[in-house]
Amino acid sequence: MDNTFQDDGLEIFAADGPPALPAGGETLERNGVRVWFASFGEGPAVLLLHGGLGNSNNFGHQVPALMDAGYRVVVIDSRGHGRSSWDGGAFSYRQFADDAFAVLDRLGIETVAIVGWSDGACTGLAMAKAAPERVAGVFYFACNVDASGSLPFVMSDTIGNCLTRHRKDYAALSPQPERFDEMSGKLQVMQGSQPDYSAADLREISVPVTVAQSERDEFIRAEHARYIAGTVPLGRYVAMEGVSHFAPVQRPGMFNEVVLAFLDGLDD
Repeated sequence: MDNTFQDDGLEIFAADGPPALPAGGETLERNGVRVWFASFGEGPAVLLLHGGLGNSNNFGHQVPALMDAGYRVVVIDSRGHGRSSWDGGAFSYRQFADDAFAVLDRLGIETVAIVGWSDGACTGLAMAKAAPERVAGVFYFACNVDASGSLPFVMSDTIGNCLTRHRKDYAALSPQPERFDEMSGKLQVMQGSQPDYSAADLREISVPVTVAQSERDEFIRAEHARYIAGTVPLGRYVAMEGVSHFAPVQRPGMFNEVVLAFLDGLDD
């Protein structure tokens, strides 16, 4: 892994995407929806959950780094995203969580550490709330827990480059490539009302949660991230300088170091 790689404006991401994932992957049937997933490497299990509109390829910089560190890495394309199909129904983080648990069951994984990016972070927290005995900890990156945590949306070249990559990937990977705009609309409905956790809800989360906040996050208020970390009983706040909502592909060396520190801390 080249720790000097840098793509702050996502020009490389838009043009070429991240490095390819290792070969592999299969699908799991879930009430008429086919959920794509893959497992790479051996060791303690780490589940990587991508953000809205994206897919598991977005973790192309993270998978080899985690494998090299001795982890079994599991990736899932959320229903309606990437290689997974969709029934056209409403999305919910609890539904994404249930899909993830079904994948873990298929793989025979009882307990997993979760690294979630944006919508993936919300899914990871939903998993921790639903079945804490199966979640070793959650790396909660770039997501809110209620509407107060969101910044007003301002379009930028960086966000535009991200959307360019997502559209390219959807056209290339999806079994329903014509449904990108439909999927995006349904996703925005979910994001407009979920998650909606009270402080009491957060205090009930019993697993370690590291809340990572980028200095230039375009969507999430820094004070909101600190609130989450300060309210979850085993919460911890980590700041990342010089990056934004897209840190895993902007400066993957920095992001991977923070993730590995989180995972190392779960063993303490």
